[in-house]
Amino acid sequence: MFWSIFPWRKRATLYVHFPCFDGVISGVVATLALERSRRWKFKTILPVNYDLQRDWLSASLPRHTAVVDFLFHPQAEFWVDHHPTSFLTPELQTRFEQRKDANWIYDRSSGSCASLLWRTVAHSLHGDQRLEEMVHWAEKIDSAAYTSVEEAFSTAHPALVLSKSLAVKSDAEYCRFLITTLRAASLEEAIRLPEVQTRFVCAQERSAAGLERARQETRLIGDVAVLEVENDGVMISRYSPYYFYPQARYSIMTSRSTHGTKITAMRNPWLDFESIELGRFMRQFGGGGHQRVGSVVLPEGEEDKAPQIVAQLLKEMTSQKQLM
Repeated sequence: MFWSIFPWRKRATLYVHFPCFDGVISGVVATLALERSRRWKFKTILPVNYDLQRDWLSASLPRHTAVVDFLFHPQAEFWVDHHPTSFLTPELQTRFEQRKDANWIYDRSSGSCASLLWRTVAHSLHGDQRLEEMVHWAEKIDSAAYTSVEEAFSTAHPALVLSKSLAVKSDAEYCRFLITTLRAASLEEAIRLPEVQTRFVCAQERSAAGLERARQETRLIGDVAVLEVENDGVMISRYSPYYFYPQARYSIMTSRSTHGTKITAMRNPWLDFESIELGRFMRQFGGGGHQRVGSVVLPEGEEDKAPQIVAQLLKEMTSQKQLM
């Protein structure tokens, strides 16, 4: 009688891309959908980012593992992603294509992982306006579908507030807190919580200082906005170069900190042209991303590679225009 009322659940693990708004919402949708359809109970939530890329395939995943919005791993029982750089080797992509496993879902044309999950495995959640709002904003934020550069800096919607909070102390604890909270709460309810507000207020202060820093340091090389800064307590949005140079086709931002050097390349989302494969370009250096935005974090000791990467990016971006 007891077991008929409380059916046995499988202990499951979630690996999720973080800090990333799409990753958070993908984690929410995936855990809710898989708990309903498979009776999985997610006891462990582990944030992952591209700095783990070199060791990712050597990691042994537990049984009943879901990986969302991150690199393909053949041991994942459930995997969903949309990044063009999801497969670390051609052999892995061939394995994915030949196996045709319904539990492995990939669509590089999807604007977000959350919307891909929503379309494929979350049918039981449809009609929940709270979740639909989250998925809508995950798509908008991850695909940079802002109507203007001003909207990219706006905090008029709770999703933008929560997204900005991810720039401050985005540790494993905050990842688990957000996914656990948003499984039951709305975005509006979540951003009122002190864990979010504390980070958001700090992010706003750092963002204001970062925008001023970007104004001083960004320069235009041809039609590429180039920015190199020390990340000493300020927060510089990847959209900052377009705030001052809206005519720039691309931007390259190098941000140095005690944790390493991050290079982010981005196509201007408010200009209409076919971008070079920025995520694939960054893959060769240990990074990744999408066609229109890519990044790489150079660990301590490898910072001297940054000028070479920036120079190669500039060459690629300039060559593309000459061919048009």
